[in-house]
Amino acid sequence: MKSLIKTVALAVAFAAPLASFAQTEQPLTRAEVKAQLKQIEQAGYNPANAVDSNYPADIQAAEARVAAHNAMAQGDTTGYGSTATGSSQTGTAAPAQ
Repeated sequence: MKSLIKTVALAVAFAAPLASFAQTEQPLTRAEVKAQLKQIEQAGYNPANAVDSNYPADIQAAEARVAAHNAMAQGDTTGYGSTATGSSQTGTAAPAQ
């Protein structure tokens, strides 16, 4: 009986941390869904004109345009600036002949 209690106690101890991380992402609110639908419609998708044969391509193209727009709007937020381009040389100049 003692071994059963120890086993159950160990199982609870190992399961507790897993349960605390189970629901980290919250579902979208109704307002967020409406805002996403408005963005997709502004990107050129019209659900009234959707044809079953074009549906996946149409919605995916609109989502890609929205994602590209959001990425451009967000910009570089790292604070480190862009990657440096160009070249540099060290040393002395070649002697003139």
